[in-house]
Amino acid sequence: MDLIEAIKARKAIRAFKTDPVPQNVLKEIIMQAQNAPSWANTQPWEFAIVTGSKLAEIKKGLVERAEQPLVMDVPNPPEMPEPYINRIRKLGDKEYSVLGIKREDKQGRGSWRLNNLQSFGAPCVIYILIDRHFYFQPKGINAWAVFDCGAIEQNIMLLATSYGLGTIAQAQAVAYPSVIRQAIGIPVSKLILIGIAIGYPDWNNKIAKEFRSDKEPLDKIIQWYGFD
Repeated sequence: MDLIEAIKARKAIRAFKTDPVPQNVLKEIIMQAQNAPSWANTQPWEFAIVTGSKLAEIKKGLVERAEQPLVMDVPNPPEMPEPYINRIRKLGDKEYSVLGIKREDKQGRGSWRLNNLQSFGAPCVIYILIDRHFYFQPKGINAWAVFDCGAIEQNIMLLATSYGLGTIAQAQAVAYPSVIRQAIGIPVSKLILIGIAIGYPDWNNKIAKEFRSDKEPLDKIIQWYGFD
């Protein structure tokens, strides 16, 4: 699969088979993903890759805390103004439409959030970590560290696609980082930035087969200068 094919094929997968992902495949993906750029080659990323009983323990702990306020290491934005909140709502409406969950179905929506906290059944999660003191610096936040982690995150997801795997980058996977720390011993000196659920897509599941997020038209996001 060439790069353009991988970019077109990649999408957020919300239904996975239980088949395990071979460790050697994961190692190869991370090794190749390291070609991502970073500020002055700082390479701020580290990884915790979890499967099996340890991942089951994490998922159970996240579900048990589902009604508690989020305590993420890198918190969600405090506000979502337009046009961003509208994009989020459109995404949710389309997702629930494919699932057949109506707006007034609070139980159905709650169950789907629990599925989200369990990484949609993915057999493996790649957690991206950054050093706390590199992000929270005495004179301010080093946002470039997160920017750089986004670059390697995209590499991981594109490479996974080329191996026939599916992924979804999840804030919900790190909604309660104390659960992850307790399960696998990540020290507080490391921020748990995001989780990438990874596994073989369940293409028989409607949400995996049919759902894809909409993208903005180019004329809404590009201004051209100096072109004849």
